[in-house]
Amino acid sequence: MLLGTSKSVSEVAYDLGFEYPSHFSKLFKSKTGTSPSQYRMLN
Repeated sequence: MLLGTSKSVSEVAYDLGFEYPSHFSKLFKSKTGTSPSQYRMLN
């Protein structure tokens, strides 16, 4: 979803059911080793 849309990271987090975008970012970083915004820039 991060790569296939121009939505903000917060909007993607809400779409995925996260109440707080920071929780999504923490989980994403723990699984991938990079933040959602860095992931977008690298891909």
